[in-house]
Amino acid sequence: MVNDPIGDLIVRLKNAGAVKKASVSVPFSTFKLAIAEKLKDAGYVTSVEKKGKKIKKTIDVLLKYDAAGEHVIHGVKRVSKPGRRLYRGAREIVSVRYGHGSLVLSTPRGVMTDKEARKEKIGGEALFEIW
Repeated sequence: MVNDPIGDLIVRLKNAGAVKKASVSVPFSTFKLAIAEKLKDAGYVTSVEKKGKKIKKTIDVLLKYDAAGEHVIHGVKRVSKPGRRLYRGAREIVSVRYGHGSLVLSTPRGVMTDKEARKEKIGGEALFEIW
């Protein structure tokens, strides 16, 4: 049993890219699906697809590589952990890696990247940084 499903998702994506896999399958949850869709919108994965029925649902994520064959995700850092939740107000959200990365937040209006949250002037729980 996994105690941190969000941490499990992002580490699976990073590790699969490190060994040049084409896709990753993770157990389904609506929150993980929302995060995967946001990563697709931000350009870190190619596509996200929900598969299966009832209890055997999974999320298939197609990984993205650049022209040289390098994985687009170079690193991830879990910010808010199950033992210590970290929240950021709209004014406390700063860019990650001088704008070359993204901070994914869980806000009252859904999962957002740092750029979207600053634009809408809304804060929330800082889930993880990805670059």
